[in-house]
Amino acid sequence: MSDVDGDVRSTGIGLIGAGRIGSSHARLVATRVPGARLAAVADPRPGVAAALAGPLGAVGLTDPAELLARPDVDAVVVTASTEAHADLVEAAARAGKPVFCEKPAGLSMAEIDRGIAATDAAGVAFQVGFNRRFAPEFAAARAAIDAGRIGRPQLLRSLTRDPGLPNPAVVPAWAVFVLTLIHDFDTLLWLNPGAEPVSVYAVADALIAPDFKDAGLLDTAVVTIRFDNGAIAVAEANFSASYGYDVRGEVFGSAGMLSIGEGPRSALQVLDADGRHSPTPRSDVELFADAYTGELTEFVAAVREGRTPSVTGRDARRALSIALSCIASVRSGGPVDPAVVAATVDARTR
Repeated sequence: MSDVDGDVRSTGIGLIGAGRIGSSHARLVATRVPGARLAAVADPRPGVAAALAGPLGAVGLTDPAELLARPDVDAVVVTASTEAHADLVEAAARAGKPVFCEKPAGLSMAEIDRGIAATDAAGVAFQVGFNRRFAPEFAAARAAIDAGRIGRPQLLRSLTRDPGLPNPAVVPAWAVFVLTLIHDFDTLLWLNPGAEPVSVYAVADALIAPDFKDAGLLDTAVVTIRFDNGAIAVAEANFSASYGYDVRGEVFGSAGMLSIGEGPRSALQVLDADGRHSPTPRSDVELFADAYTGELTEFVAAVREGRTPSVTGRDARRALSIALSCIASVRSGGPVDPAVVAATVDARTR
């Protein structure tokens, strides 16, 4: 990352996967992340990468291997389809490139362990996209916990309600756990520092699109997690929040309580004949724009400074363990021990 005259230059980022999140991340890298330069975008769909990359001053490619081989790509951001994450993390590591991977970094413990092993062996940074850690409210909550302001966490809650389910046919089985609630699981682990889950109990159903339940779709879930420090946590998800994208958290402790996320995107309130109204975010990209910028900024800073990112593959492993335990719990109808069952589950199988 140095020019021939020794001056430090920007870090060239190659992004793989030009879908919804990939497009957002590409624009953030190109316009908002200090020290970063979008060098290339790869997507196997003809013309898609070029359409995204061109206006941002980057090269569009169809082959990820070509992107990984480019000398102007110093680090890689993986935003491809979930099934490809583990293989792309390994491929980036083999190419000697630090890698940021959107969650989940694998669909089984074996897959995520391969990614950790590959990046460890290559000596490259490996960060996974748990953006809530970089949202100002969530970061302030963790700082308050670290400062002892609420005492010892006893009850925790985290919820995600997506603003709609436009096409249930394309939602993969177990997505409510491994794609949606995995953010909540990481949040609960992060806001209960030092604690390990000892029991996971999940209840889930298809309440929004019941006709797709036989195909494996679950759109509503509640998960109870018990930790070895005695704390009890609840995570909740639903895919039909008509009022907007709803993400909240709460930590009740022995000396106080923290509440995170109240919904409105601004302090504006409209009072009219129909009552009191507040505008709400309509998507994750809108609600967490600063958090997405923060996590990518952390990744680039870690690469430039030659250090381990603040969120690692091992953090992703812990959250995935809970997500896979939820699958085991739904199958068994009762609570399970993550240390026993997580390694036996693959989210690709119904």
